[in-house]
Amino acid sequence: MTLPWDNNSWEVAAQIAVQHHRARAAFIADESQMGTPLPLRQAAEKAQLLLQAVIRPGDQTDEGKIIEAVTLPWFDIIALLDKDPNAAFEIPPEKWEEIIAGAYKRAGFDDVILTPRSGDHGRDVIAVKKALCTVRVIDQVKAFKPSHRVTANDVRALIGVLQTDGASKAVLTTTSDFAPRITTDPTIIPFIPSRLELINGTVLLERLKLLGQKPPENC
Repeated sequence: MTLPWDNNSWEVAAQIAVQHHRARAAFIADESQMGTPLPLRQAAEKAQLLLQAVIRPGDQTDEGKIIEAVTLPWFDIIALLDKDPNAAFEIPPEKWEEIIAGAYKRAGFDDVILTPRSGDHGRDVIAVKKALCTVRVIDQVKAFKPSHRVTANDVRALIGVLQTDGASKAVLTTTSDFAPRITTDPTIIPFIPSRLELINGTVLLERLKLLGQKPPENC
């Protein structure tokens, strides 16, 4: 028996479902906050959005929780960051770790693990890609304000974690930026880019925007 839906149709249906969800949420918010000044209403909506779960956790492993999928609010937060990049500095560190874990899942990694807040051994997210060979990536997330830059010592510490973990690659992701001359440091240069990648706030938002444009799957 031939089904009347092809793969493209399912993607279209998924997009329609997301649009319906967002339109309904906006309608409910408008009705419940009728009469509230617009700036206060927008601030309340932003605060409420940033509190919502952005990932769907699965089983617990020795290293942390397996991420099964991202949820609809993940896409909403990415859309918010696209419109208002400064919102990145209102998101708490633990939420940023979840957003980054969701990004790896959206990017097609097979196994994504969100490590616990304590005892993570310098790894906030672990992502594994299984293809012709297995690649293990560890990501350390630093949710810093613009005035707080990641130092060379921070990067060297992650290199130490990389060597003890045995991962294929380490990524240091920050909402801020890196201190000057880090990429010319002789103790850091040998690891870039094959074993170490440094993602600052600008690159981070660009990557999230790209991942957020894909049709939601398994939300």
